Amino acid sequence: MRTKSQAKTSPSAASRAKASTSKALRSPVPAGRVKGDESDSEVTLSQLRPDGQRMIEEARLLRFRNRTTHRRYTIEFDIPEFTCLCPASGFPDFATLHIKYVPKDWCVELKSLKLYINQYRNKGVFHEDVCNVVLDDLIKLLDPWEMEVVGDFSVRGNIKTVIRAAHRHPEA
Repeated sequence: MRTKSQAKTSPSAASRAKASTSKALRSPVPAGRVKGDESDSEVTLSQLRPDGQRMIEEARLLRFRNRTTHRRYTIEFDIPEFTCLCPASGFPDFATLHIKYVPKDWCVELKSLKLYINQYRNKGVFHEDVCNVVLDDLIKLLDPWEMEVVGDFSVRGNIKTVIRAAHRHPEA
């Protein structure tokens, strides 16, 4: 059994574990520096990540060839964090967009779709136009067999809005 003086001078198992853990978590590279950087200079966030705002502003929809044209299949996307601005009030609108299509010769590249959709966050646009413009842009890009865009908008002024816009290829 330890005396009071021994308890004060010898570290407990918990404090030893805490000390070894904090040593293990310490980075060998000082904060604000990049490991392996030969100049060992200070860096800012803009040097560590791409400029997301610029990427969104410059985004355009991209496509790639459908590699399974011998079969018709469905591709579905849910975009739960869609935002735009109400053109009448300037207040933000929030929605989940659902995009569903049957590709013909082309498929949409997902990162380009994400950046394209994010362009709406600062646009004043009516709910009906969101779904129809997205549908028109994707039809122009992909010429799919079938496509549907559904905008499930959050309640605003005690009214919930769901917009459906659909397309069917003339040869389908």
